[in-house]
Amino acid sequence: MQHFTHFDPARAPSPSYVVDLRALEKNCELLGEVQRRTGCKILLALKGYAAFSTFDVIRPHLAGVTASGLHEALLGEEFFGGEIHAYSPAFKEDEMRNLVRFTHSLSFNSLAQWRQMRPIVEAAKNPPSCGLRVNPEYAEVEVEIYNPCAAGSRLGITAASLEGEDLSGLEGLHFHTMCEQGADVLERTLPHFEKKFGHLIPQMKWVNFGGGHHITRADYDVDLLCRLVSDFHDKYGVQVYLEPGEAIAIGTGVLVATVIDIVDNAGPVAILDTSVTCHMPDVLEMPYRADIVGGGLPDEHAHTYRLGGPSCLAGDVAGSYSFKEPLRIGQRLVFLDMSHYTMVKTTTFNGVPLPSICTWDPAADKIEVVKKFGYSDYRNRLS
Repeated sequence: MQHFTHFDPARAPSPSYVVDLRALEKNCELLGEVQRRTGCKILLALKGYAAFSTFDVIRPHLAGVTASGLHEALLGEEFFGGEIHAYSPAFKEDEMRNLVRFTHSLSFNSLAQWRQMRPIVEAAKNPPSCGLRVNPEYAEVEVEIYNPCAAGSRLGITAASLEGEDLSGLEGLHFHTMCEQGADVLERTLPHFEKKFGHLIPQMKWVNFGGGHHITRADYDVDLLCRLVSDFHDKYGVQVYLEPGEAIAIGTGVLVATVIDIVDNAGPVAILDTSVTCHMPDVLEMPYRADIVGGGLPDEHAHTYRLGGPSCLAGDVAGSYSFKEPLRIGQRLVFLDMSHYTMVKTTTFNGVPLPSICTWDPAADKIEVVKKFGYSDYRNRLS
């Protein structure tokens, strides 16, 4: 990750997430270009990245945020502004009474929810535009836990469930079928969406293509995305939305950790002050192997270690990595690409302290500690 070539981890607290503000801005500049080329609106999906201290960098480039519930929506209203969109598999009535005060659009997961909430929506002073999340029953997501169109999915309404139904009062359709994928997957997905729901689009004002678009990844085909979005808009005349979370933050952050002990059990095991299960859970859930500055595959370099966290979970292990020199107690390690789906998913399981949150301005070579956490953050979750 070239953005952190000149970053000195010894200057950041440990453990800590460090966000490269220039890398974040570059991602957002590209997303802004997509908007200008196509007329689409791109929203920050707060479920993937919600470090609000950096919103001043993002805000000039995007149209707003999309939330998965009331609290994310409130965060967007307080710190981001612009358009506030929300979708949830199920809303409560008290949540809805709050959401209709300030949201731009609401996507419902069932007709029953829409009918239940419609009176609350229509009684609002400035009612949000409402739509339905639909399920095209097509996806290319390989990891089942992340597949929104898996058999038996609770996410989105199937075409069969909408046959003959009255959709008056609804103005949009929302589908989300992708996860960390390219424009080629969207190209193969759109025909399935249009086949099942194309007859409904003429009565709509907007269509939300959901998230999972890896737009800022180095090998992403931006031109293809722009062509797909522009062609769809020209065909149907609707406002197109995209709502990536990960694409905003790809390649923008690291997690700094420290080796606090080294033990031996069928080889050396380095215990770190950062926890995989608490601080980078997708390494276990996805699962995937996180890259480390200077770290290689097992036996690629002379010294191989298993890296684990301080919690009591036996599986709190990042994997095996090799290094050119032996690790030493007190040494800093830097895990790469740790902005998205990390800070938003941290836990205080086992009382493990949360990492600090920092920003780094590479032009000024300035590291700022934005937030530090302590015992009270653990205690205040409980009673």
